Amino acid sequence: MIQAASEPGRAACYGPHMSIPRRSFLFMGLSLALVLGPLAPLAAQPAADPAAQPVEQLHAALLQAMQQAQSLGVEGRAKLLTAPVEQAFDLPGMARTAVGARWSGFTPEEQKAVAEAFRRYTIASYARNFSGFSGQSFTTNRVEPQGEDKVVITTLNNPGGAPVNLTYRLRQTGGAWKIIDVLHDSISELAIRRSEFSGAVRQGGAGLLVQRLNEQSDRLMRP
Repeated sequence: MIQAASEPGRAACYGPHMSIPRRSFLFMGLSLALVLGPLAPLAAQPAADPAAQPVEQLHAALLQAMQQAQSLGVEGRAKLLTAPVEQAFDLPGMARTAVGARWSGFTPEEQKAVAEAFRRYTIASYARNFSGFSGQSFTTNRVEPQGEDKVVITTLNNPGGAPVNLTYRLRQTGGAWKIIDVLHDSISELAIRRSEFSGAVRQGGAGLLVQRLNEQSDRLMRP
């Protein structure tokens, strides 16, 4: 089953949250408005748009992990999902955006360490959350252009439960469409990450951020 965040005061979002204090949902709403802007009125057919392909490939891998969840265990799910997650997401770009302006103050070695810790954390999050199967399916609804980006709007269908709205923002990187943000019922995961990361970076720079990301990944990967 897909587990929602259960900590007091947190929303039920697509991935788990780091135990780092973050700002209010007002901040996230403002960040989301700045990131997304107004949606374009015309939508492409999902099957005909190349931006939908990485999303649908990710969904196929997630369904496989869910269907084999018990036999694989969390470590097996992480191994299965590593390549699909790395192919679908622009993880280095997302890490850079989540850190924000302080990224330029990191040394190249620190930037590499943060990007690697963020990659590991992202994979661990998916491996932990997609931990069982009871007939779920994904539907790709439409693709909407957003300037240089595209937004792929999808639904996670839960038999006997409420559907989950998942919206992916993609940008071309190295000639391929890559996911740069995921919105769960209009809440931006990247905006949450940026709010969470800011406190760690202020307190202890790149080193503390890497430490906390790795600690959270270790916790998520426990059997």
